[in-house]
Amino acid sequence: MFTGIVTAIGTITKAEQRGDIRLTISCPFDPETIAIGASIACSGVCLTVVEKGGKPGNSWFAVDVSAETIACTSPENWAEGSQVNLEPSLKIGDELGGHIVSGHVDAVGTILSIRDEGDSHRFTIAAPATLAPFIAPKGSITVDGISLTVNTVEDQTDGTVQFGLNIIPHTGDVTTIGARAEGDSVNLEIDTVARYLHRMNSLRSQS
Repeated sequence: MFTGIVTAIGTITKAEQRGDIRLTISCPFDPETIAIGASIACSGVCLTVVEKGGKPGNSWFAVDVSAETIACTSPENWAEGSQVNLEPSLKIGDELGGHIVSGHVDAVGTILSIRDEGDSHRFTIAAPATLAPFIAPKGSITVDGISLTVNTVEDQTDGTVQFGLNIIPHTGDVTTIGARAEGDSVNLEIDTVARYLHRMNSLRSQS
């Protein structure tokens, strides 16, 4: 379980094909705080640590990424040299600064536009029709592992949805979203509460 509050940016230094893909990710964590078998969200994808090394401030860890995970997420995340947002799993007593995030990507979205809005940037992202019932103004959504608030929602005639986000300078500086460009794909995870509300409403309508 995660909160969508990114704690560091990692860089993929090696991608090895071993049936699954073994990724080695450099990061500023203390390796003593990384346990083998621990979960770390990498741009919103919950992955399991299988190796680790280095020293505090200059460490690394390795994860295995299955073909299913690669097929369901943004391909831009898994190439050598790519940067990924990192968040270790939530511990009892930790502050819930964002919202409840599972680390299971629901769909891939596309950045349609980025425009200046004061010191911030307004992103418009297109999402597939399967996510349309779960995205609402002032609701939460996870984009590449970042907990964000939806500002606007526009349903499209083909059933897809476009939503707007405001990215403040701090968020752009401490996550990978500040380096994103129009046309880039992003990992999306809907709010857990929205997921269960939709399920309850669908069952109620059948009764």
